Amino acid sequence: MEAASLPAGLELVAGGGVGLSPEKRAVLGSSLLLLQRDYRFERVWFWGCIQGVRGAYYIAEGLGPDRAAPRSRLYSLNCVEWNLLPPATKEMVAQAEQLKGRFQGDPSFEYANPEINAEDAEGLIEDGKELLIKEEARLVATIEQIDRAVGIIPRGAFVKTPLGSVHENRNFEGLSLTEAKKLSSYFHFTEPVNLKNKTLLEKADLDPSTDFLDSLEHDVPQGSWTVQLEKGGTVVVLRSLLWLGLTFYHVPMTKQYGYVYFGTGEKNLDLPFML
Repeated sequence: MEAASLPAGLELVAGGGVGLSPEKRAVLGSSLLLLQRDYRFERVWFWGCIQGVRGAYYIAEGLGPDRAAPRSRLYSLNCVEWNLLPPATKEMVAQAEQLKGRFQGDPSFEYANPEINAEDAEGLIEDGKELLIKEEARLVATIEQIDRAVGIIPRGAFVKTPLGSVHENRNFEGLSLTEAKKLSSYFHFTEPVNLKNKTLLEKADLDPSTDFLDSLEHDVPQGSWTVQLEKGGTVVVLRSLLWLGLTFYHVPMTKQYGYVYFGTGEKNLDLPFML
């Protein structure tokens, strides 16, 4: 969610029982603006919070002119001092998927690599190679996984130019209430997968400037999203059941929308058995 509209955005997602204390909101409101100035970001989003056993990671994302370009991610343990995270790699994501259990809240904490068996481990120790995965790498990979799976935007909020760059749509005035209640009105804000597999006939009715992403209606498993009306029917709220803690809000007929994550950073692997 936008750093500039953080207090209002947090109020709109508070129906799920998560949020920040007034002190944390005040500190974040100031530090995110300083973060934007110091790193020369065009926009800063407050991504959310991953709660560990001994502490919490507060996450922010910095954006440049091209909204589809890789985002700079930063974390803080106290909402004041921010540390830049390295870009996520396929190896990081693959290793993080093997790790189980809660985050510790300590970036320097080290996990044993679960992909290496005992025999291989002995050989690697003799070679002097590192067998451990730092929690900071797991944090990077988890944020990447959540953004790919459940980071969403309303249809029409962004437009793709003929040159391929993605920008905010200045003409976007929000979805109607009827459209806002449909999963097909929301897109994954990441590289499309299903769109590439559609036939030319299926693409005939799509607008290439706005329909360049995958919609939520075909997410697997079916039923991994809940759509609710809150605040007297004035706010549409989507919650992910796959990554518990991810909440998206949109106020119909306005430009107010965003998502935030408050959780433990663990995927709900039991979801297929719960539906």
